[in-house]
Amino acid sequence: MATYIFGHTTPDSDSIVGALSLSYLKNQLGEDTIATRQGDINPETAFILEKFDYTAPELKTKVAGEDVYLIDFSDLAQSPKDIKEANILGIVDHHKLGDITTSAPLECWIRPVGCSNTIVKQMFDYHEIEIPKALAGMMLCAILSDTVIFKSPTCTKEDTKACKELAEIAEIEDYKALGMEMFIVKSDVLSATPRELVLRDFKDFKMGDNTIGVGQLEVVDLSVFDTMKETLKAEMKNIKEEEGRHTVLLLLTDIMKEGSQLLVLSDETLKIENAFNVKLDENAEVWLNGVMSRKKQIIPFLEKQF
Repeated sequence: MATYIFGHTTPDSDSIVGALSLSYLKNQLGEDTIATRQGDINPETAFILEKFDYTAPELKTKVAGEDVYLIDFSDLAQSPKDIKEANILGIVDHHKLGDITTSAPLECWIRPVGCSNTIVKQMFDYHEIEIPKALAGMMLCAILSDTVIFKSPTCTKEDTKACKELAEIAEIEDYKALGMEMFIVKSDVLSATPRELVLRDFKDFKMGDNTIGVGQLEVVDLSVFDTMKETLKAEMKNIKEEEGRHTVLLLLTDIMKEGSQLLVLSDETLKIENAFNVKLDENAEVWLNGVMSRKKQIIPFLEKQF
């Protein structure tokens, strides 16, 4: 019986490419694994898959009774609803340790780096398995995406080292130019619906008895949102009410200015203000200078409040 590998519920490039790269590695080591995904492919990931001529992993949202590996997450809120009925063989992640537990020992590669694919690259090195050229190119793109072309505070020397080595394998000389090409694709928000935008890179977090949803959109020019904020906020309200969330936040991140406009919809806005030591304006927004990472600059401060 095959083992399924997948990332979080709203997959980004790291979780999709990570499922593919980890599956390839495990198969080379003699395991029978299949890369899968829990949600739709976003435009940036579609660009990466097309560029390197890869097919998207199959959609699979039910895993009861299956053997599975998780990549790029370890939170129940970001898992299939029946994850507790699956047999988790391992976790590869670069976020905080979540609330998933297992009844048996498992393989864990959890490291404080900028991208899960950096860890997968280290796993390839550890097992002395060669990475195919196209797969190396996709892994490179995933790291460039997650580290915002090395601008994110989560970026480490291990990420930049992995990028240089993957670029050599993939025969890509100017990988920063490739990263910018990717972010231009990512910045195309006009062809998407407000719901698609809010959920494009959206994660739920369980904090105490509350569910906090945090989305992020990274663009090269924040002005693209000037005429869209009201429709985005209306969709945030719908998403908040659908699952009884306490708070829904949306980070509009400008990778050139290196900061984020935070849109807030919460039952307790004071907690959000206290978390970041700011005062929201009359539109329940605030500019967070230098804030580009959800996992390092947003979630830890929210958890202290909740």
